[in-house]
Amino acid sequence: MAQRSFARACTVAAIALAGACSSELQLTIGGIAVRVRIPSRVPVRRAVVALVGAALLVGAACSSSGSGKAEPAASTTTASARGETLVFNGQGNDLGVYLGKPPFTKQIAIHHNDEAHPNGLDINGQICFDPKKPERFVAGEDTHQDTTGHPGWGILEITDPTVGHLKIEEVGKLVPTYQPSDDNPENYGCGFLADGRILTSDVGNQATGPGDGQHIVWFPPFESRTVKYCKVDVHLTTGQGVLVDGDSVYVSQARRPGVFRYAVADLPTSNTPAGGCDGKDATGAPTATHVASTLFIEPSKDTGVVTPSGIAKGPDSHLFVASVFSGVIGEYTADGKFVRDILKPPAGEQLGEKPFSTGTPLGVGVGPDGSVYYADIGIVATSDGIGPGRGTGKVRRITFDPQGNPNPPETMDQSLAFPDGIGIWQAPGE
Repeated sequence: MAQRSFARACTVAAIALAGACSSELQLTIGGIAVRVRIPSRVPVRRAVVALVGAALLVGAACSSSGSGKAEPAASTTTASARGETLVFNGQGNDLGVYLGKPPFTKQIAIHHNDEAHPNGLDINGQICFDPKKPERFVAGEDTHQDTTGHPGWGILEITDPTVGHLKIEEVGKLVPTYQPSDDNPENYGCGFLADGRILTSDVGNQATGPGDGQHIVWFPPFESRTVKYCKVDVHLTTGQGVLVDGDSVYVSQARRPGVFRYAVADLPTSNTPAGGCDGKDATGAPTATHVASTLFIEPSKDTGVVTPSGIAKGPDSHLFVASVFSGVIGEYTADGKFVRDILKPPAGEQLGEKPFSTGTPLGVGVGPDGSVYYADIGIVATSDGIGPGRGTGKVRRITFDPQGNPNPPETMDQSLAFPDGIGIWQAPGE
């Protein structure tokens, strides 16, 4: 796995560290204080750093195989997926696919590219499905991105939905220009508009510097590597998940933390001035100059949602927002009012050499029955720094009791390398 994948693992926030050789530190994330336990042997300087920087310190944590080791409950036998909920997750640059219910049968549907898998693809980021073409989905794809490849988003199609024999092929790729950031380009979010246009978000500067992540609209046809597009925002501050909900598009940002709303009616319909794409950015790419965003969900120490990353909608129209560093998933009404936390670390737990027992959710998705699935990237604080631990990543599920209360999270798979995004697919019935 390339080093940039470690960056993706914690592109969540800038944090201010104060103190030296202390067992506890107070981290300020978006103006909100979070306490973390650090081993006493870790020297800490007063500086502004990012979790992404700490993640680079633990590069050895990435296994060469990428997919990690599954717990015994995660079966790898064949299982029919007809009519079932499937959970897609990028992990160690592989694409893992699970049945959404026990025994959580798993298949590595796309293996990362290496000498043994020369036709493999490096998959990561949020995964989103086309409502008009249910077998088609978009995921971050950056094969050979350090050499001859280009970071972007693959257009992928499922040709056999049987878990254990899943067949997926890439039919196109979305490759934009990127702003001249201090960091490598980092693809992450995606979504489909009702008319088939695709939306993406990229991270931009991950820790410090101006926000230069991008929110982009892509126009069909998509079956090529030269798909037309128009940028609508080139100032995202650590851009993360995307959610399309009716006449609104929501994009999470972790460094100027919050969930921001864009009106679908304001988005361009083509990459020309006639379609609302009336300008050029610093790279010369088509850009809309009139599209504005508004703050929809504001982070709060009271809710625990301090570093918004993944965002998903439930069947009752409630929204679920993951906050990776604080280990929280917050539930909100359709108009952005906080309801409750459905996930948070047990009282008294702090990040240390072991992750929170309930995890650190980055990507999130919701099944048709309301079950919430999340990619637990497994952040730890060790002598090497703060970031994903060695094989501490998991994929988890939260169900609800008859009264609607969240049950403790179930572990679907564990010992994973950097699980980051989630996608939910309802396989067609017989």
